[in-house]
Amino acid sequence: MLEEFKMGTGCRVFLVEDDDSIQRISMARVRRLLNFDRRESLPQYAGKRVRCAIVFVEVVRKQVLAIQDIQYSILTFDTKGRIDKKEWEKGMRLGMDLLPPFLKEQYPRQVIDAHHRFAKRRYEHEFKWKPSRKLDEAVVAAVFS
Repeated sequence: MLEEFKMGTGCRVFLVEDDDSIQRISMARVRRLLNFDRRESLPQYAGKRVRCAIVFVEVVRKQVLAIQDIQYSILTFDTKGRIDKKEWEKGMRLGMDLLPPFLKEQYPRQVIDAHHRFAKRRYEHEFKWKPSRKLDEAVVAAVFS
């Protein structure tokens, strides 16, 4: 009986078209794209940078109860409609630079290591986007529909 009410976390992914319409894409397809499966592609996005909304949700029996977080990212596709591996890896490297240094280098007291702060600005500029209020509401509505 307790199994019925088991809660979990899920993920919904939407690609945002140039006209701000949104298209849901299955997690299975997203996984294949991000694993660089040569059999998976989205030819309609070939050579484009595409806005993406990744929504983390709380679910019970596949029913969405709440949204935990929404991340708005940009995906770059190659000429065959696959995730551009070089751009993806560039984003991952830049994402790692967002972390403050684990080991403190010995700088004079008046020098502040702000490398991770600059990396954050660059990452947000190249790999993130901010939706309009209307588009944000459309994504939320799509999650619950």
